[in-house]
Amino acid sequence: MALITLNRPHTDNAITTEMGARLTEVLETIAVRPAVRVAIITGAGDRAFSVGSDLRQRKDMTKEQWLRQRQDFDRTLYTLRQLRKPIFAAVNGIAYGGGCEIAQSTDFIIASDNATFGQPEAMIGLAAGGGSPALLPRLLPPGKALQMLMTGDPITAQEAYRLGMVNELRPQDELLEVSHRIADKIASNSPTAVQAVKRAVRMGQGQPIEQAIAIMMEAHWRSAVHPDRVEGIGAFNDDREPTFQDPDY
Repeated sequence: MALITLNRPHTDNAITTEMGARLTEVLETIAVRPAVRVAIITGAGDRAFSVGSDLRQRKDMTKEQWLRQRQDFDRTLYTLRQLRKPIFAAVNGIAYGGGCEIAQSTDFIIASDNATFGQPEAMIGLAAGGGSPALLPRLLPPGKALQMLMTGDPITAQEAYRLGMVNELRPQDELLEVSHRIADKIASNSPTAVQAVKRAVRMGQGQPIEQAIAIMMEAHWRSAVHPDRVEGIGAFNDDREPTFQDPDY
C-alpha cells in the first residue's frame, strides 16, 4: 500500500509546479511497482486536502510559463486517471479547485466530516480545467454539478455523502485508520482481479450495455485462466486465507 500526502500544510496544500511534477513522478513509480497494490492520496495537516493550484506562484508568471504549468498539471491528472491500480482519496478537509479535481480523479472518496468540496474557478475568471466539468456530473446530479461550477459555492461533506459523491464519512481523527483498513482489504484480494474490474468499469462507462458487458467478459475470462483464480478457489475449499502473488505488472 502507498500513502501519498500532499504536503504543504502552511498553504492549505496548494499545488505548485514542482509539487505537481513530484506527484506525477510518484504516480508513475507506483504504476510500475508490482508490490504496491493500492494507493491512498490525502493532505497534510488537519485543515485541507488541497485548495488546488498555488495562485501566488502564478502571480508573476508569463503567459508561456502559465501554459507550461497547465500542461504539466494536465499530465499529472491524466496519469492519476489512467493508473491501473486502485487509488482512492482520503479527503481530510478543504478540497477546492484542482484539489477537488484530484479527489474526483480517483476511484472513490472517503471524507472527514469537516470536509468541503468546491470548484471556485469561475469566481476568479476561469473555466474549471482539471476534469470537473466532465467528472463532477458523474458523481453528482448534473444540475448540482453545474450549480457548483457556475456559482463557485462549495458543498459540505454531509451533502456530498448524501448525493453519492463520497462513500463514507468519518471523524477526522479516524479518517486515515479507516482508509488504511479499506486499503488493506483491497490489497488482500487478487491484484490482477482488482485491476481487471477497475478497467472494466472505467472502459465500460458510457458505452452501450452489450459493449460494456463485452469489456467485462474479456476481463472475466482472463481471470478465469489466471493462477489467482486457482489460488482463490483452492483457499475457499481448504477453508484458509488465499495468498495472491504480485502481478508481473
